[in-house]
Amino acid sequence: MYGRDPWGGPLEINAADSATDDDRSRNLNDLDRAALSRPLDETQQSWLLGPAEQKKKKKYVDLGCIIVSRKIFVWTVGSIVAAGLLVGLITLIVKTVPRHHHSHAPADNYTLALHKALMFFNGQRSGKLPKHNNVSWRGSSCLSDGKGKQGSFYKDLVGGYYDAGDAIKFHFPASFSMTMLSWSVIEYSAKYEAAGELNHVKELIKWGADYFLKTFNSSADTIDRIVAQVGSGDTSGGSTTPNDHYCWMRPEDIDYDRPVTECSTCSDLAAEMAAALASASIVFKDNKAYSQKLVHGAKTLFKFARDQRGRYSAGGSEAAIFYNSTSYWDEFIWGGAWLYYATGNNSYLQLATMPGLAKHAGAFWGGPDYGVLSWDNKLAGAQLLLSRLRLFLSPGYPYEEILRTFHNQTSIIMCSYLPIFTKFNRTKGGLIELNHGRPQPLQYVVNAAFLATLFSDYLEAADTPGWYCGPNFYSTDIDYILGKNPRKMSYIVGFGNHYPKHLHHRGASIPKNKIRYNCKGGWKWRDTSKPNPNTLVGAMVAGPDRHDGFHDVRTNYNYTEPTIAGNAGLVAALVALSGDKTTGIDKNTIFSAVPPMFPTPPPPPAPWKP
Repeated sequence: MYGRDPWGGPLEINAADSATDDDRSRNLNDLDRAALSRPLDETQQSWLLGPAEQKKKKKYVDLGCIIVSRKIFVWTVGSIVAAGLLVGLITLIVKTVPRHHHSHAPADNYTLALHKALMFFNGQRSGKLPKHNNVSWRGSSCLSDGKGKQGSFYKDLVGGYYDAGDAIKFHFPASFSMTMLSWSVIEYSAKYEAAGELNHVKELIKWGADYFLKTFNSSADTIDRIVAQVGSGDTSGGSTTPNDHYCWMRPEDIDYDRPVTECSTCSDLAAEMAAALASASIVFKDNKAYSQKLVHGAKTLFKFARDQRGRYSAGGSEAAIFYNSTSYWDEFIWGGAWLYYATGNNSYLQLATMPGLAKHAGAFWGGPDYGVLSWDNKLAGAQLLLSRLRLFLSPGYPYEEILRTFHNQTSIIMCSYLPIFTKFNRTKGGLIELNHGRPQPLQYVVNAAFLATLFSDYLEAADTPGWYCGPNFYSTDIDYILGKNPRKMSYIVGFGNHYPKHLHHRGASIPKNKIRYNCKGGWKWRDTSKPNPNTLVGAMVAGPDRHDGFHDVRTNYNYTEPTIAGNAGLVAALVALSGDKTTGIDKNTIFSAVPPMFPTPPPPPAPWKP
């Protein structure tokens, strides 16, 4: 490019040397090795050697059938030996140099763990299972969910995913889980493809999206209520009413009532469900009809979220016990950003970048949980998602100021994850305490690992400096989860040689023995000290305590219960870290529906003629 060599001198090519090399190459190629590998008859000798000189007496070698000059004999034998050595050398090089297009490097630990983490979702499926579900001890279950209620806005609520070790379908964390899976596919589809998991993860997303479309009138433009939850788990006050927490049964054997919880003021839930459907519409953009169906549902949900304000867990609902939402402002930014990417409609971008909205969501202050992405708080994810817009498309006025703020805040958050800063403590074993020592830490760790990896990949793809703290956080914490911890155990079931064997999970703890255990009949399997008879491959448990301690006890869900929200973050982090480090993000797919940031300039005027 510069016309100079790296040492500063002029770049020169010696034509004579090149020509000589070409001649040598041609002479080598023209050499008939086959002819030299067998004895020559007289005709061949006369053709190859030409007429013999009579003036000078030469020495000859008698080969029995022919007599040849000793000089020619030595030259011929030497040529044969040289040709043989050359052929041998070429063969040796071909056999020893690796053939990159045929061989594949062994899968790294992140890829191996990714295969298993995705299998967890197969084990959590509700409804009529597909034949290829590949979890031998699971079967179709809860096929009566949502059926039989006259005049309801839903026909049935069969399908979806069970939240954790129970059989409740909590739509708030479930929709966040699907959004995280979709985001990871949009960014890292090439890595999913390389791991052979792209079709699998898309099928898992579709399973969730299809279910969400059942939970409201998805064909309408305006709605006044949605379903928030199916099943019940409240056992407060010593209640003995059979439900998903009082009973210990396989999902396939459930015979108690599974109530449906509706809500009419649930902005946080509706906006999160809108984000799930909008992000899934980008994943399935090649299926135009299905993608448009998802977009329509997302727009309807988001309008409902904006029109009928309120927290879905307010008013003493059961959701407040298990998945209490602190606010809906972060879901407004998060859902608005995803709808903008899904539709290209600027009104969604204008909403997502409103300074007032950001202020309500806590974007300008650093509370104790600032920067922690979870099923409750999407702010850190929303800020990164909108920073992407600034890094790659630079929309300028009127968005630049707030996008620059989001970008700067994201950089600060990423720095806060690093050990050299004191924003968050770490256990002695090195695990970051994003939830400040409270139980079930791993779900927050994997979400942060995904954000950190993704932000690093954004900066590299945009060729933009800006994270001066360095991307040294994420792999160490994921490695901790995979087994590099004081207990030398993996916190992912089925990964490695040492992992939890007493998962807090009804289906995994009851043997597949054709015996139907009733509500209390399954308690013996809950309380036994024996390992689970079934392995729920890929389930990430809640995690260790603040002292790196872990009790592999089924009855202590704070250690051994997995959740779909936790596993969704795990899958996202693992795919981001997996595979070839030269395979980065997909820069353009997320912008497929986004129109050009600036109007097309008019054509130049015609040339002036006097």
